[in-house]
Amino acid sequence: MTLTVCVGASGSGKTTFLNDVHKSHKCTYIRQYHNLRPYIAVSAIPNFDATQLPYWDIYIKEKKDKSIIVGGTIAGQFMAGLSGGQRKLLLFELIFQRTAAQDNLLIVLDEPFAGVTDDFVPFIVGRLNEMRKKHNILLVTNDHVDTLKKMADNTVTVSAIDRSKVRVNGREGVDRDLALLAMSIGDEYKHTTNNKDLEFFRSVEFSKMGGIPNVFAFAVFAYGLFLLMFWDSMPGSEALVLIAAGIVSFFTANPYFLQLADWRIFMIEEAEALLHSSKGMNKFLKTCLTLVLLVVITLIQFGCQEAVIGTMTTVEFFFGILFDNLSLMVMLLCLGLYTDMPDALIQIFGAMPFLLMISGVTGLKELRYLFSRFYLWCMLPEDGVGGQMEGCPESNNLLYLILSAMLVPFLFVLYKLTAGMYKKFHHEKAQSSRRESMKSMAFAELQLELFGERALKNLKHIGSTHDLQKLAESVSTRSLAKVTTDEISDDDAKELSDAGDDNEQYNEFLTILQNRALPTMATGPLRTELPPSDEHV
Repeated sequence: MTLTVCVGASGSGKTTFLNDVHKSHKCTYIRQYHNLRPYIAVSAIPNFDATQLPYWDIYIKEKKDKSIIVGGTIAGQFMAGLSGGQRKLLLFELIFQRTAAQDNLLIVLDEPFAGVTDDFVPFIVGRLNEMRKKHNILLVTNDHVDTLKKMADNTVTVSAIDRSKVRVNGREGVDRDLALLAMSIGDEYKHTTNNKDLEFFRSVEFSKMGGIPNVFAFAVFAYGLFLLMFWDSMPGSEALVLIAAGIVSFFTANPYFLQLADWRIFMIEEAEALLHSSKGMNKFLKTCLTLVLLVVITLIQFGCQEAVIGTMTTVEFFFGILFDNLSLMVMLLCLGLYTDMPDALIQIFGAMPFLLMISGVTGLKELRYLFSRFYLWCMLPEDGVGGQMEGCPESNNLLYLILSAMLVPFLFVLYKLTAGMYKKFHHEKAQSSRRESMKSMAFAELQLELFGERALKNLKHIGSTHDLQKLAESVSTRSLAKVTTDEISDDDAKELSDAGDDNEQYNEFLTILQNRALPTMATGPLRTELPPSDEHV
């Protein structure tokens, strides 16, 4: 297989080139600053042998090998664990172990040496040499450039002067989009989901720093104060009790819901690093866990309300409170897990239910029928606030409450389906255009130069109509000529110029060509043997 190194000056677009490769092709991608949830225990990572890490003996001696966490910052909270360089080595070793059982993957690495001290460079180089035997590797580096260039089969040079062109090996002015297409050799990693992935999700989410323990600790504290303040409340004060209990529930659940966006970002990057099996499965499990958490908080609220006043104890009232709480939090859940919105926008849109509940404002009063809180207040005793509510339905009040609470999820699902169909249509259109570009002569030549004989199978698969064998021989000939020009040193050239006659000069040239050009070609993706010298004569 091949190792391709992308080089260029700072700001020339090396990382952007890798990002575009990641967007265009199915590949395993490790970013320069790759995120992992910092509270993950290294020992909890499924199907991973941490003893292969070059620094792991330290934690075994200190008896921290079972407790050491990944470390880092999430949602503004720093958690001490592995250092930045140790996390980089962890990711590298994780990729190495995960991909060992599969072949012909495309692995993209952004600055694999960044943050790693020189004493660990041989470890990374050794792992790269092992992986390149079975996979195609594309990496960007600003560190140890000379070492990687010597290892590399290909070099892609990007420039800040003209971002539309790149240099591939010695070929100048290669169209950047064509170069991105040419990197398309390599399969997608095949995940296998098993009970270990489910156990990993459980152990991480219910860990001491996973968020759930903090929610319950705050719930105990806040509802303890609630019970002290509202104990023995009199009938008729249901509205006050309901408002106070609702505020406690909201602030108990809100921190957990607000960190969903950070969780989603970290989880997606973990999946790209093959830490766990599926982004979709983890989002589904997180959604279920979050909804269960909301149900538990509602049960606590319902129980505390019954303890202090005892007039809102029916099953209908429990479901009314549950769906009212859901209507206030579901926007944060949907946007946090299933969109790419940043935290600020999620919080703004998540606050919209509160803003639109200003039903007393002229022109907005009729909007009260869209909010479950209105129907919840209609359920209060008629001798209190319930009797003062205007426009309450005469029957099926709970049904209207549930339907209004599900309005936002319904609209969100409808939006996602529409956006998915639109994206699929344009993706298929773009794919059709790409397939046509991949049948061009320029694409075939570039892939053959990058991947040699291994590109032939790919070109046949995409339906290239060119004479591929003849094209491969042509590319091989040009590569041989280039290597000959590049490898002959100044001393060799002087030696040739000093030759006494044409025959001696020609024989010297053949000797240099065989001794210097052929070893270089043997290490590249195209291996073409030099014909015997008498055939040239």
